[in-house]
Amino acid sequence: MKPANFSYIRAGSIEEAVEIMSRSDGEARFLSGGQSLIPALNFRLGGPSLLIDLNSIPGLSGIRMEGAAIIIGALTRHTELGHHPLISTHLPLLTEAVQHVAHPAIRNRGTFGGSLALADPSAELPACVLALRAVVKVVGPGGQRVIAADDFFVGGYTTALAPDELLTEVHIPLPNLSARHGFAELTRRRGDYAMVGLALMTGPQQRVVWFGLADRPLRDQAAEDALSGGPRAAAAAALSGSEVWGDLHASAATKTHLARVMIRRLLERIT
Repeated sequence: MKPANFSYIRAGSIEEAVEIMSRSDGEARFLSGGQSLIPALNFRLGGPSLLIDLNSIPGLSGIRMEGAAIIIGALTRHTELGHHPLISTHLPLLTEAVQHVAHPAIRNRGTFGGSLALADPSAELPACVLALRAVVKVVGPGGQRVIAADDFFVGGYTTALAPDELLTEVHIPLPNLSARHGFAELTRRRGDYAMVGLALMTGPQQRVVWFGLADRPLRDQAAEDALSGGPRAAAAAALSGSEVWGDLHASAATKTHLARVMIRRLLERIT
């Protein structure tokens, strides 16, 4: 299939991209990797009249350390994320998780910021940034603001970004040296979106975050509180008080059961 006609502009700066978007009356979309947007256009699931290409904007990609945080540019490709020494050394949760993102061809073009802005509830990276206590930097017509990952994902494919704001980079604090990470997901085929997925950090600031179970990454404070009791205690407490959504793959009860088995096995492996 082919998309409906649209106009195309290659932005040369963050300010230009935001200014064009603010004048579009909601008819434009930012284009980064395009691995979700272009298929949607081809199937005519979305019909923006204008695409604003971000790929020529300097400074929107790359990975660096500043003080006690790792800074990841929005246009950083999944492949770079998965092979960068700063990420493997300090944020191995991301190194492990990105290997589960779709397939190599998609990882070569897909971007870190694009995945977060899309906010697919079954995607790996939104859950990871929530588990890592990240902060998202965005720029709009009114200037710059920062949004904690806890507040960024507000619903299915919905974030706290205003329509004319651009996600520019993500700041991730360095985990405590005693922290351990864990990642697992269950899919029907390698590269598919997760039926059930889990990203967790143990240690002083422990986090348990599920994906594929609700309309957004789901932080599980009941499981976090039970981590000190060991794998079986955490599994018994997992998702207590949380609303799990069933879908065409499995019922809510089945997903809950799979999640509890997953967290027990993962904790037994990493502790």
